[in-house]
Amino acid sequence: SDIKSMSKLLFDVLIPALNEEEALPHVLDPLCAIQRRTSSLEQSTLTLRHIWVVDNGSEDATAAIAQAKGALVVHEPRRGYGRACLSGIEAIGGDPPDILLFVDADGSDDLNELDTLLTALSRDIEHLDERFRAIIGQRGRAELVIGSRPRYAHPEALTSLQRFGNRLSCWLLKRIFNVHFTDLGPLRAITWSGLQSLRMSDEDFGWTVEMQAKAAALKLKCVELDVQYLKRYAGKSKISGTLLGSFFAGKKILLTIAKAWWIKDK
Repeated sequence: SDIKSMSKLLFDVLIPALNEEEALPHVLDPLCAIQRRTSSLEQSTLTLRHIWVVDNGSEDATAAIAQAKGALVVHEPRRGYGRACLSGIEAIGGDPPDILLFVDADGSDDLNELDTLLTALSRDIEHLDERFRAIIGQRGRAELVIGSRPRYAHPEALTSLQRFGNRLSCWLLKRIFNVHFTDLGPLRAITWSGLQSLRMSDEDFGWTVEMQAKAAALKLKCVELDVQYLKRYAGKSKISGTLLGSFFAGKKILLTIAKAWWIKDK
């Protein structure tokens, strides 16, 4: 309802995780602190309701650590970032929040940015401060906010291959949809209604770009915020850590954009 949207918005956090036992506590501790703080404040506009960790077939203590920290654990043994996100969304769907926030399990997202990031979904775009860039739509409340990494990323946090892939993908999105995204960053928040309208389907590397391409095709209101991006807290990247992984991620991203282009022109 309109009254609810002006007063109290519930958000859940979704964390896909594969063998992240070392980094995961570093991610969950600040989120649990936000959960305690927002649930105890009567006047809080945004309340963190549930933290969901999707264990994507880990061979370490990832699931046990998540459970011990109070997160809700979804088991998805079929590997793939998108597959984990889809399973998490399915689990949440029985009692959905107003907003879903995606956070990586490796500790690279700066969680001090969350309050700022989420304000984009709680007030009209024209009333946001100059830190936000309106990507799609100039009026009304944003439906998707992306944390953009390149500007404030730690020098070792993004590989040159990742930077190139991001620039190429964003250039293609601009050419096809005339939208000027600057990143495919994993830290992002979307309204539940907006997420449902996208009918997400990608099961691996194309997840983030599928969301942005479909948002552009459907003209969802989108904003970007430049965020800090840190070196992963522990462990090794499943994608950028290998040349082969980067190659397959890049190939999938290009195919995903092509599919969204086809949908747009149908």
